[in-house]
Amino acid sequence: MKKLLFSLFFMLPLLALANEGAQLDHAPIDLKDQASLQRGARTFVNYCLNCHSAAYMRYNRLKDIGLTDAQIKNNLLFAGEKVGDTMVASMPAKDAKNWFGVAPPDLTVIARARGADWLYSYMRSFYRDNTTQTGWNNTVFDKVAMPHVLWQLQGQQVLKVKEKTDASGLKIESHVLELDKPGSLLPDEYDAMVADLVNFLVYLGEPAQSQRKSLGLIVLLFLGLLFVLTYYLKKEFWKDIH
Repeated sequence: MKKLLFSLFFMLPLLALANEGAQLDHAPIDLKDQASLQRGARTFVNYCLNCHSAAYMRYNRLKDIGLTDAQIKNNLLFAGEKVGDTMVASMPAKDAKNWFGVAPPDLTVIARARGADWLYSYMRSFYRDNTTQTGWNNTVFDKVAMPHVLWQLQGQQVLKVKEKTDASGLKIESHVLELDKPGSLLPDEYDAMVADLVNFLVYLGEPAQSQRKSLGLIVLLFLGLLFVLTYYLKKEFWKDIH
């Protein structure tokens, strides 16, 4: 056990460096914005749920973000699922592995595993790469097996290598993504759509997060009030001794 803890202690800096490979953009997460969560749910069902499952989430839990059973059934169920069913992908995992080389991961807790900033940057960092099997690559996840399913909305980006010369005369290369062929959405509109999708993925990871935080605040306020009452009660009991 000591050797294991010792090894983990020295591996932590390496793990931290491994996560610093790409510059991540901040994801505008707001779990109180139900309109954003509903738009994210729509994008998730239309574009992500074909390959990726969210098997630990039931459709009827979307009532927490302001949807009714009728709205869920009419707008988010396309394959005869019931409102109480879990969100399972329509593509069999075996077929997905044969086509992409790896089965698409379940996305229920992907935001907790990867982080909202990582997902937000990842979904905006695909570019054309003819050397890969799918014809796509990603600056955040190099040689990713997933194709860019939102390319018709974002358009096609290409990776440009630019050189800069610093004060000492040393040439520094930088990789920049440029929009080569526009999509059906403007860049700001696409970023907003991805923000809504990531917002929903964060909600998926812990649907009760907002409720937990609100309840936690109430508990802390109660404990603070209880402390004051207990303190004065203690002084009253011990006033004849102290």
